[in-house]
Amino acid sequence: MSSDDQKQGHNPAKGNEISRRDFIKYSAGTIAGISLSSLTFGCGGSTQYAATYPIDSTVVKTSERMITFSYTPASAAPASGVMPNPANPAQSPNGGTALTWDKLDQLAEYDKLGYGKWEYINQPLPIMPRTDIMPASYSAASVTGKSRLLNFFAMTDIHLTDKEAPNQMMYLQKGNPGFSGQNSSIYSGVMLYTPHVFDAAIQTANALHKKDNFDFFISLGDVCNSTSYNELRWYIDIIDGKRITPSSGAHLGADSIDYQKPFQAAGLDKSIPFYQTLGNHDHFMIGSFPVYADPNLDFGSSYVSDTVWAVPNELLTPNTSTTNPTFPANFSKYRMTDPSLTKYYQGVIDGTSPYGTIVKSGSQATPPKVVADANRRSLLRTEWIQEFFNTSTSPVGHGFNLVSSNPNFKLVPADERAGFACYSFVPKSTVPLKVIVLDDTQREDDGSVDIHGHGFLDATRLAWLKAELADGKAANQLMIIAAHIPIAVSSIGTEMEWWLGDKSTTARNACTLKELVDVLQNSENLLMWIAGHRHVNTIKAFVSPDPANAPEKGFWQVESSSLRDFPQQFRTFEIYLNSDYTISIEAVNVDIAVKEGTPAATSRKYAIATQQILQNQLKGNAPNFKTMFGVDFGPMDPTRPQGGDPALPHSGDAYLDPSIQFVDLSSKGIPYNASYNARLFKQLSPAMVAALKNLKF
Repeated sequence: MSSDDQKQGHNPAKGNEISRRDFIKYSAGTIAGISLSSLTFGCGGSTQYAATYPIDSTVVKTSERMITFSYTPASAAPASGVMPNPANPAQSPNGGTALTWDKLDQLAEYDKLGYGKWEYINQPLPIMPRTDIMPASYSAASVTGKSRLLNFFAMTDIHLTDKEAPNQMMYLQKGNPGFSGQNSSIYSGVMLYTPHVFDAAIQTANALHKKDNFDFFISLGDVCNSTSYNELRWYIDIIDGKRITPSSGAHLGADSIDYQKPFQAAGLDKSIPFYQTLGNHDHFMIGSFPVYADPNLDFGSSYVSDTVWAVPNELLTPNTSTTNPTFPANFSKYRMTDPSLTKYYQGVIDGTSPYGTIVKSGSQATPPKVVADANRRSLLRTEWIQEFFNTSTSPVGHGFNLVSSNPNFKLVPADERAGFACYSFVPKSTVPLKVIVLDDTQREDDGSVDIHGHGFLDATRLAWLKAELADGKAANQLMIIAAHIPIAVSSIGTEMEWWLGDKSTTARNACTLKELVDVLQNSENLLMWIAGHRHVNTIKAFVSPDPANAPEKGFWQVESSSLRDFPQQFRTFEIYLNSDYTISIEAVNVDIAVKEGTPAATSRKYAIATQQILQNQLKGNAPNFKTMFGVDFGPMDPTRPQGGDPALPHSGDAYLDPSIQFVDLSSKGIPYNASYNARLFKQLSPAMVAALKNLKF
């Protein structure tokens, strides 16, 4: 958070309240352990100046310039990306002959082994024309002219991370390799520089705005990594252009270590309105666990504790010994309190170390201590939303001000109105297009003991969405849905797929995936669903159920990658009305224009190194299995080819979605890219065409 805006006077709602006595308890060590230079001064101890980090002088989209790197450095043995041998969890995938996934934290070795080296190449990523949802006879060549209706950009999954917080899961990356070894979300070198990357991304967007004005910016959620107040204030204060202190607790290294030094954020260009979407990491601990749902687990106190968190390695391992008949025996339950399991301290980043050494982890003779910090507290959903009214950019509330004024808010029962995070807005009064911002994350009180990363709509949100779509159709408005979690792209049964409440004691989804897709396809004016969550750049076609007679029922889904992990991109959207009264959408990725020698450039190095080491699947086209983990989930995703039992041998290719495509540029010297640009065509209904013909653009 900015050092001049720590908001110590903030009054949390009941349930998250920190008393004056507790505040003194948690803060006493902080006051004793913090040097004034760490909090008040910028680089070199000056009281007047904080570090500022410029971006590269060349700012272009990937349609003009790309990044290239060796996917497997010559000096390193190739990482296979295969999970470890279950019989020998300590065995790394490539035999341990080089830096492998279980040595992800050895940042000082990256240069020696060739990890993280990259360069720009003046090779454009092509913009692929896509007519999948158009009539079979349609040719994009028939477009002879077009008028631009809208130009905006979206960022997602920024995951601003308090790397010194006491309640992380970093040790699991080593301690539970079978389930966590390749999970960069719990640890990788990019954790050190998340505020700096976001600042550089905002500067990149500002530079593009000067060339060609954006109508608005929308954030698709997961701005925080773990619901913390200080993480959210970093996010808002970077957008506001404030002075940022990217550390917490004792603020170790704030006067000497680059990722710890206070810096002056550039701030979003004040002429760009920005709107906000809620993500699962914004209101679930590490995106996974409700903080206050189970008082026996006491997650809330772990945020402001002075003791490093300890959990068993089996935390995420399926619990085959469960006797509770409510849950299938091989689904995981929270196992933090299981007295039969050995607990390991999860560690924190040592802010005095140039490479962000993990300390205070594993087995310790005495509980390791940190300087507590009340600003790490976990925010309730209502508090998280309220912070967006405490900014200097526009509009006030960043969309959440529109929640209660929406006519469909009457559909929200009184006891559900606090924390309701759905709204809609019209970006340009001269263009009949509205953006529907949809909260499709799980509820805190859903009773699930699974990871809380599923797509979910309760009955209230589904009714609200149906009303918004119906209103847009009646008003002849084009529509875009902006949500955090995408639909119909993850393996059935995984923690990221549409959730039916199979592992819940109290809640089930208000609709199946098929029922939701039916609603969307019957809203002919829906252009696309945009989302983040999976950290991939994927575009999926939802073809009309009657493509010959009603092609306008088709729509697109565009996913954008994370600003945290490789490829660290955001996406621009240009929407055009074509001469034949079809719509085309240019969805183009943008690399952050990092400048050599800046913290953001170091983050890119670490992001690329992480991908070289882990070789995680970033071309997200998941198999559509009927069963997962041996449990039958009933009807499979009807929008994709059907799969079978994952235990049966197969290539997997037949189960992938043919509409999810990637561009092979290996013949042009780009061995790997996780990006995808497209020009997406959409047929409009006769009523929408007639309405547009009466307008002038």
